[in-house]
Amino acid sequence: MLLAKLRTQMGYRIARKLFNQRWAVENPRVWQWMQERFARMSRYDDVEARAFYGHVLLHRGQGMAAKNEGLRLLRLAAQAGDAKAAYQLGVQSLAGSLTEPANALQAAHWWELAGAAGHPLALQRLLQLYQEGGPQLPASAEDAQRIAEQLAVLQGLA
Repeated sequence: MLLAKLRTQMGYRIARKLFNQRWAVENPRVWQWMQERFARMSRYDDVEARAFYGHVLLHRGQGMAAKNEGLRLLRLAAQAGDAKAAYQLGVQSLAGSLTEPANALQAAHWWELAGAAGHPLALQRLLQLYQEGGPQLPASAEDAQRIAEQLAVLQGLA
């Protein structure tokens, strides 16, 4: 079991290095091998791997099944504390999809998680959302003030 995890970690590291090489990403056989390493590592409850592979599937995945799997991995990573994954889920929630309408309440939830983890852009988007309101979420001056204070602290202005 330990040897299998070690092999998975090494393969994942190699695949992440190859991800920055254009020739590797454009080669279908190498890309397939890399995706297998990303998927295998994400099954080991690795938050970073889940967030990374979730982003890859969401933005580069072919078809709805790949995008849904990317959202699932991002959701798991966000619940484990990954700020970028939580931010991306907020963006996707506010944008909506073919199967789900835009949901500002859900976006606010994910951006609150990302903001708590220190993601400044999530706090800026959340502030704008609380100021203007959105689908299923009325504008709230109290929440906007709270987020503005949190953003000021994060940026070192308060």
